[in-house]
This record gives sequence, structure tokens and C-alpha cells, in this order.
Amino acid sequence: MLTLLLAAFVLCLAEAVLPSQGTEYIQSCMHNLTEGLKRGSSRHNWARLTELEQLLAHSTPGKEGYSFKTNMLEAFVFSITAGSFRGLNLSSSMPVRSKGQVSAQLRDSISFPVELMEGMKAQEKQKLICICIRSAGMFLDEHNSSVLNNHILGAFLHNRRVGRLRRPVEIHFRHDKELDSSNATCVFWQPAGTGSAGNWSREGCETQHQKGIVRCLCNHLTYFAVLLIQAHDLSESELQSLTYISTVGCSISAAAALCTLLLCCVFRCRPRDDTTRIHMNLLAALLLLNVSFLLSEPLAAGTTGGCQAAAALLHGSLLCALGWMGAEGFHLYLLLIKVYNIYVRHYLLKLCLCTWGLPTLAVVAVLIFKREIYGHHIISTADGYKNVTMCWLTSPSAHYVTLCYAGLILLFNVLVLVAVVAVLRRTRQQQQQRARKDWMTVLGLTCLLGTTWGTAFCAFGVLLVPQLYLFTVLNSLQGQQPGGILGGGFPHPPGTALRVPMALTVPPPQVCSSAFGTSARTAASAAPTAVPPDSGAAGLASVFSVN
Repeated sequence: MLTLLLAAFVLCLAEAVLPSQGTEYIQSCMHNLTEGLKRGSSRHNWARLTELEQLLAHSTPGKEGYSFKTNMLEAFVFSITAGSFRGLNLSSSMPVRSKGQVSAQLRDSISFPVELMEGMKAQEKQKLICICIRSAGMFLDEHNSSVLNNHILGAFLHNRRVGRLRRPVEIHFRHDKELDSSNATCVFWQPAGTGSAGNWSREGCETQHQKGIVRCLCNHLTYFAVLLIQAHDLSESELQSLTYISTVGCSISAAAALCTLLLCCVFRCRPRDDTTRIHMNLLAALLLLNVSFLLSEPLAAGTTGGCQAAAALLHGSLLCALGWMGAEGFHLYLLLIKVYNIYVRHYLLKLCLCTWGLPTLAVVAVLIFKREIYGHHIISTADGYKNVTMCWLTSPSAHYVTLCYAGLILLFNVLVLVAVVAVLRRTRQQQQQRARKDWMTVLGLTCLLGTTWGTAFCAFGVLLVPQLYLFTVLNSLQGQQPGGILGGGFPHPPGTALRVPMALTVPPPQVCSSAFGTSARTAASAAPTAVPPDSGAAGLASVFSVN
């Protein structure tokens, strides 16, 4: 008898203690998940979230249910009976941050219809679990999409899959932004297999916009959010057309540059002046840039290491091409503006060290010390799903440093171009008949000095899409111009004076050599030709001629 009384006492004590221990364990699990969300370890966080879901599903909530809360998580569990369920409205007690301030009015909510328990026996019991997460770090797809307020609302029934509800579940996401169907849409999370990211999908969800509220009407249960679509993103058709233009333009440009360089190698040509050698180096840099750009998208589908190598090649070739554009501007400055005392010892060798050596050194240093700067770069479309991936810079700071480098070179070249235009105006006053040729020279110099790349700084607001088309058309074809393909300048009979802009000048085979040659010669022949400032159009034309 004493044994039975002792057993009954132990059972009563266990009934009182076990729920308390289960509640404490759930709270501990939520704290672990919260710390994981702060650290951003996605793989372990999914394991913690799965454990939390299982603990909530096996808990024994009372009539009012259980609720658990941390500063980033909130969980609810309700025990419901199919026959007596009349719907449920649930609001999150986690306020939404509005412009850095906590707003008590902006609270998300979810409403479950009576149809949630359709198809079940009247006495059948289920556990309804709801989890609110104030961090989107676990739900990052391969495009790093952004969600409204970083809020995720999840709901599911234990041991039952809910789908195709006649009356949808209604989720309210509150905000204080200007949102509409063009920049915000309701989505749910589709988990992927092991080792790969999931993705957001709109299937089965309808989006309705009201002032300060995004209403999501979904016919199933899972994790829901409002996907933000950047207003400046391109549409799929615009991205496809730009990709086509750039691919065709860069292919033609690369082919033209390659043909010019091969012809010089076949004829073993040897340029007699630094101007032609600088042109050939610029042509080689543009060839490398076009080829690396064309390879960046296919290699993005390969390994991470291959993509990083392709991104480094593209970045390095861009820096080298910009460097040779700066070298063209500097050389033009010596010839037309400074004019006197312009001899520089080992002139071309020093240019090569600055334009080939320094960019290569910078890229190699990045690969050694901070390789993660290179990798997969996402180009977003307006629908957020059909994006283009290429190998490029992944660090915003590296992108801005590259942009500043390009901006300084382009600013210098623009100033040189303005000075050249001033010289042309003076010569035009002396010989009116050369005006047309002079302005063709300016057009050629505009391409040669890379000033068309300055359109990249107009990528904002309503100018974005027109700027992208203008930039793509002008600069994808740049490699043709130094090669003379557009000017029809290759080859010419020996001794013919080609009085065309430098951007269209190609030396005859008999007088050209390797683009990288730095043969020893006298100081007089090594120095750029000195053209007196008042020598008129004839002196200016001599700069743009190959005799």
C-alpha cells in the first residue's frame, strides 16, 4: 500500500515538473537560435529551428496555448480540436522598427480560417505552431533578396500538410513605406536540398496593398514574407537585350583587335614611334578586357575558384585598359600641350610598368590576401527570380575604389580633350577647310581616351536604362576603333600618309612591330615629336599620321 502511494506521489510530481522542464528547454532553444541569428551561421540555425519546431509540436499547451519570446523570435503553440475550431487571429507582440524608432502600432498579424481543419474528424486534435522571426539571415536565396522589415512569419500544423485551402490564410505585414505591386510582393520559402540555398516563391499567394499594410492571401502554411523588389532593377527583357548587345559588341571588338594584332605578328611589323606602340598596347588591353568579360558569365556556373580567377582577370584587364587610356591622354598632353622638353628616358617601358605592372600587382595582392573580394556577382531583374550571374567584385568598397580609379583617369582625359579642342579651334581659324577633319579627329579622340566610359557616372533615376544602353553600345565596340576596322585603315601601301584620327590609325605592315616592343634607340627617336603650338593644322595632322 505504501508503495502504491509513493508511486502515485511520484507521478503527480512528474506531471507538475515535466511541463516546466519542457518550457525551460524550449526557451533555451529559442535563446540558442537567437544567438545563432546574430552570428549569422545559417546551416546551424536551420538545425536549431527544426529542433524548436519539434519541441513546440510535442509540447502540451493549455487552453490558452503557450507563447515564448526573445528579442528576435516569438513562438506560439495552440492545441485545437477540429469540431470546435472557429478560426484564429494572432498578432505578433514584436513591434516593427520604423525609421530607427520602435512603433507599437506596426505589428504583423496572421488569421487562420475555419477551413484550416477541413477533412478532419470532429474530435481530432492538432497543434498549430506559429513562429515569428525578425531576421532574414536564414532565408537568403542565391540572389540575396531583401524582405520587408526582415520579418518572417511561419505557421504549420503538426503531422499534417496544409495546402489548397478554399479560404486562404491572411497575413498582414505592416509598414510605413511607399509600397505597391511594382516593388513588393508576398512570397513563401521553398527549402532546397542539403548544401544549397532555398528560394522565395509567389505560387499560391496573392498580394494586396493598402495604406501601411501588405495583405498576403496564401492557400497553404509555411514561412511567409514580403519580398522587396528594387525599383531601379531592370526588367528581364531589358537585361536580355543589354546582354545580347554587349555579347555581340564585345565579340566583334575582340575579333577586330585580334585580327589587327595577328596581322602585325604575321608581317612582323615594327612601329617606328611611341604613338603607334601605345595604340597597340591599348588594343591588347581591350582585347584582354573583351575576352575576360565574355568568359565571366559562363565561368560563373563553374567552381568558386574558377569564378574567382575569372573575376580577377576581368578586374585586372579593366584596370590595364583604363591605364592605357590614361597613357593615351598623357601622351597627347606631351605632344600638343606641353610640346617642349618632353623627352622621357625609357618612356614606353615606364608606361608599361604603370599600366600593366601596377594593376597586375594589385590584383595578385588581392588574390593572396583577400580572395573573397572576387566571386559571383548578381545582376537583378525586376521580377527578382531570373537574374544573371557573372564573375566580378563582391565587395562594395573594392567596387568604389575601382570607380574612383576610373573617374580620375577619365577626368584627366576629359581635360586633355578640352585642351585639344582649344587647339583645334585655333587651327580652324587659320584653315577653315580642315574643320570637318578636325571634328572627326575629336570624335576619334573621344573614343581613344575612353571618355565614353564617363556615361557610367549617370546611372541614377530615370537616366539609368538609357545610360545602360548608351554605355553598352559605345564601349562594347571600343576595341574596333584602335584596330582601324571601322576606319578601313588596314593595310595601306607603304609610304601612304594616313591622315585620320589616332583612334582609327593603323600603321602599314612594313613599318609596324610588336605591341610590346621597347627596342633601344637614340634619345631623339625615343622622344615624342615636338609640335609647335602655332604650327597650324599641318602640325596637328602630323601627330595623327603614320608616314
